Amino acid sequence: MAGRQRADRNRDGTTPPEGPSNVFSPSAEFPPLNDAELAALREIGRAWGAALRDHPPDETELPLDPNLDQHDHPPTPSRFGRLARVEMFRTGRREELTATGAENVSGGRLGRATGRLRRLLLGPPLASAAVLQERMRKLVALPVLSSDLLSSVAYGPEAMLAVLVLAGSGALGLSLPIAAALVVLMIAVGTSYRQTVYAYPHGAGSYLVASDSLGPRFGLTAAAGLILDYVLTVSVSVAAGISAITSALPGLAPYTVPLGLLVIAGLLAGNLRGVRSAGKLFAAPTYLFIVAILLLFAVGLARAAGRGFEPVPPPPVGAVEGLGLLVVLRAFASGAASMTGIEAVADAVPAFRPVEWRQARTTLTWMVGILVVLFAGLTVLIDFNGLVPRADETLLSQLARQTFPSGPWYALVQAATTLVLLLAANTAFNDFPRLLFFMARDDYAPRRFLHMGDRLAFSNGIVALAVTAALIFVAFGGYTQSLIPLYAVGVFLAFTLSQSGMVMHWRRHRVRHWRRRAAVNAVGAALCAIVLVTAAVTKFVDGAWVVVVAVPLLVLLCLHIRSHYDAMRQALTLATAPDGTPPPEPDQHDEPAGEPDRAGEPDRAGEPAGGGDLDVGLTPAQVRHLVVVPVARLNLAALRALAYATSLGQPAFAVHLSPEPEEADRFRRQWEIWGSHLRLETIISPYRAVIAPLAQYVGALHAARPDVTLTVVVPEIVVRHLWHQLLHTRTELRLRRALRDLPGVVVTSVPVHVPE
Repeated sequence: MAGRQRADRNRDGTTPPEGPSNVFSPSAEFPPLNDAELAALREIGRAWGAALRDHPPDETELPLDPNLDQHDHPPTPSRFGRLARVEMFRTGRREELTATGAENVSGGRLGRATGRLRRLLLGPPLASAAVLQERMRKLVALPVLSSDLLSSVAYGPEAMLAVLVLAGSGALGLSLPIAAALVVLMIAVGTSYRQTVYAYPHGAGSYLVASDSLGPRFGLTAAAGLILDYVLTVSVSVAAGISAITSALPGLAPYTVPLGLLVIAGLLAGNLRGVRSAGKLFAAPTYLFIVAILLLFAVGLARAAGRGFEPVPPPPVGAVEGLGLLVVLRAFASGAASMTGIEAVADAVPAFRPVEWRQARTTLTWMVGILVVLFAGLTVLIDFNGLVPRADETLLSQLARQTFPSGPWYALVQAATTLVLLLAANTAFNDFPRLLFFMARDDYAPRRFLHMGDRLAFSNGIVALAVTAALIFVAFGGYTQSLIPLYAVGVFLAFTLSQSGMVMHWRRHRVRHWRRRAAVNAVGAALCAIVLVTAAVTKFVDGAWVVVVAVPLLVLLCLHIRSHYDAMRQALTLATAPDGTPPPEPDQHDEPAGEPDRAGEPDRAGEPAGGGDLDVGLTPAQVRHLVVVPVARLNLAALRALAYATSLGQPAFAVHLSPEPEEADRFRRQWEIWGSHLRLETIISPYRAVIAPLAQYVGALHAARPDVTLTVVVPEIVVRHLWHQLLHTRTELRLRRALRDLPGVVVTSVPVHVPE
């Protein structure tokens, strides 16, 4: 143990802060109760025990063993409708069953074919215990998380030179000093994020850091910028890859949109297979791109050395703008697009194998080192060869063509570039769902984003990203280059807030060497802020205004989601009275004063703390029943519903809706023939409406006695085929929708199955 503790220490003798051992867990959907709720639960349980002691033993004895121990081979569920014959459970420990089937598979030929296709594309389901095996090792994490970052060097130097060339070919000489400044920025931000991973070893994204150190709204602002960046990464990178394909094969140009959607669908399927499978699928193209560019460097430098490293003068280009500070800053901000995706490792720290933070820091170091080598090398080679941006060919293609005038190497570089551009979106598919996971954990995003699919991937987040990016791709006809100006604004907004938050973090905690650490993050924050302001100002008209509008709207949406979950939490939180007993049944004329909730704000007037209407009936002794059975005809379905309602041992009566008095008299005579075993109420509906009068009648009953729980038992016809449902009115569904807003009203159905 001591050896492990020493291994987890940093070189400066400090140890990363402790935290949960497995942040990305299937159990994240089921947070535990806090101490106050456990205390309330204990008191409510005592009241339950007192109430159940009054029941005779024969009333609580179960007619069968729920653990199915009396069966050597537990029976499988019967097949009806859309449920397939799958063995759902096997016996395990006492009072515990284990599901052996991963899901309910749709029956019929179409359902079985769909299930087989799903398994073919996504693979067999993975058990929750396999979540640790699904984590990434460094060799897999590097290509999976760096595809966006490394692919940006294919257009980052060109974006920088495209601004400088506006001041004429003489301004191209500034490319090397600006590239050097960008290298400093890359190293500074990379070093800053290494410290961020150290300080937040269980999740170090901009959202988490800014929320913790600057406040929730700053965290949401950073998250909004990243959300926009991830969506644009998918749509723009796919468009760039498809553009490279159609440039080589012009005959495919009319099929740009279908090809792009096919690529997005492939990325969706690959990521739904899980982290490990996606890594195996997408690792090779990234490594191929690195090898191809390094080969390009080696041959290009050898050719430059052959002529004494004498640069080739660029072709003369007329100046469109005067060379000034604004042009230099614009070139610097455009070249900074090469850094999009540098935060990917920080967001994915919990997805690494143990020790997570150490594996993530090592991967981040390699990523930044490779980025610096590729970016600086390409910029130097472009300068040596005197290349300028052209509309008909990218700078990387020009460089590869000059370096490899013959042989298959040019095609290799272009193929590797195309693949890595297409797969650059894979970084977004990894980080976007994890960002939504952290936001959903804090109730700023829908909680469905906490759910892990059957392959232990955040399926809902992956699908949401694919659908959103596909809509943008289709809306712009596959030509999304106009969205590129939004890149730097969104991502550097997140960078700036993250690094500023780290400065506050070190000042607050004051660990060893905190001043040096804070200085590193301050430098990173300042440089990122320069890029952010420059990009926002110079590219505002070109599209950066979209970020200025979209970020506040996303923040407001997240705050609205949080307010809903806060209200729901307040309603569902267990609470006890000051004397430790469960909340008493409120009198309908009483209006108890609100008590402060966890945030220090009073409850809504007229609602007891911790639940309002949901506090009614926390123990069996507090529940008073009245069962209502709507009956249209005295057939088998109605008699089964009446028998079920009476078997509950609670007061019950029936209600019949009739379109005219004559039909009501006829039904009462049938009721008398049956024996009038229950009280019958008749409602005349002269306008032939059914649901509205019945719902209003139940509502009036509830208003008369809010302390009585009304259980509406509705007969339900269940048919085998889906199209048969069109032949029935489905009254029970319509009535359930009409009554679900009434507190204290329970709607249940008694199914009657029709085989054909």
